[in-house]
Amino acid sequence: MAPRAFPPRPAPSCAYTFKPLLHILGSRSHGGFVARKRDIARVIAARYLSRAGSEAAFFVGVWGKAAFDFKATSTQIAALMFVLSTVSIAGSIIGGVLVDRYGPRRVLIGAEILFVPASLAIALAGDIRSLTALVAFWGFVGAPVMTAGASFAPFLAGDDENELRKMNSWLESAGSAAFITGPALGSLIVHYANVDWVFFIDAATSLIAALLVARTILVYPKRIAAHENAFTEFRNGISAAYRARSLRFYVLAGSVVWLGFGAFSALEPLFYRDVLKTGVESIGYMNSLFGGGILVGALLLQRLPKKIVSARGLCLAVALTGLGSIAYVGTADIRVVAAGAIVWGIVIGVLEPLLRTLLHRDSPEGMVGRITGTAQVHRQAGELVPLAFAPWLAAMFGVQVTLIAGGVLVSLVALLALAEASAIDREARLRPPVDVAIATLLTADEPISPNR
Repeated sequence: MAPRAFPPRPAPSCAYTFKPLLHILGSRSHGGFVARKRDIARVIAARYLSRAGSEAAFFVGVWGKAAFDFKATSTQIAALMFVLSTVSIAGSIIGGVLVDRYGPRRVLIGAEILFVPASLAIALAGDIRSLTALVAFWGFVGAPVMTAGASFAPFLAGDDENELRKMNSWLESAGSAAFITGPALGSLIVHYANVDWVFFIDAATSLIAALLVARTILVYPKRIAAHENAFTEFRNGISAAYRARSLRFYVLAGSVVWLGFGAFSALEPLFYRDVLKTGVESIGYMNSLFGGGILVGALLLQRLPKKIVSARGLCLAVALTGLGSIAYVGTADIRVVAAGAIVWGIVIGVLEPLLRTLLHRDSPEGMVGRITGTAQVHRQAGELVPLAFAPWLAAMFGVQVTLIAGGVLVSLVALLALAEASAIDREARLRPPVDVAIATLLTADEPISPNR
């Protein structure tokens, strides 16, 4: 599947542990309890609606218009995805600054209001050039929407750490549910109307989300003054990650996976158009199956033996990721593609939280955020780099062969790294054991969508 580059929101999450709202809200007076319950419900609904509309608009709308309406080439789609990814990164950074200054409610409302004309305008695109330009604005104003939507937890929980975890759980669950259902929603819209209606629905969900949070009452948590500027912290994070043998291995292992995903940004819609010869609806349905697989994988990781939390376990997951992508694109049979999407999603659902767990376990005290940020930078670079050469390879060898070769390469690199992984695990056994909770899946882990 294809990438999208948004920096993760650093917040603990039990993303798939659903508990009654009563436990989340704690003990309050009846009037305050009801008001609080409404605030939380509004934010969760806004998070879901906003992302579901955008998932439908990206997978079925943007890819559909580019590949099926405008018959775009792999180079043109690669250019579109490069523009979308870069403006999304910029928009996320700006969105984060605005959230810290004005709070998530104001940022979400303002960004959603700008997002409405941006989404409607894409329906008017007449060719791939105008589509690319309009998608650039859509991605730029959409990034703060996702950043603000993922930032509500501290403003709902205040300084209560237990409630903060629970709020993050609900918000991440809403975002992940949107990732699963949004693409299928887009396919249904196309089936009963046409691709342009996807953007009208996207605009409508944005307005509803803005209205939902408009009356939400937030609690502003205490701020802790930063001790270093952002560039210094970023530089220290890279230095720490590359200085430690295990951290360096984890970051580079993740980079191999993300390099494999990069080619899908430009080539996946062409796989459906030129290899499977299906309509745009299939993209939405298959990506919803993929999202469902990710959820299953995240749940499965919680039940696997603890020994999987190792460098060798990570290597195995990376190798299986390559094989999963081959299962997804290895045939021209849509039934096999559907099964491959689920299997690949399950592997990704195991891999992403496993990688983050290892990073958390081996990071020096006080460096977890910076190490995680370093891994995210590698992710974004890994997703963008293949856009430079994937179209050329597809022109030389074909779309399907290029995607299969990417999966083979990922698996081979992982297998060749097993010796290094074994050495890292031996070193880890010599150190005092660290009891770290296995991470759950975050919305930022999902590899295809820019709506993270």
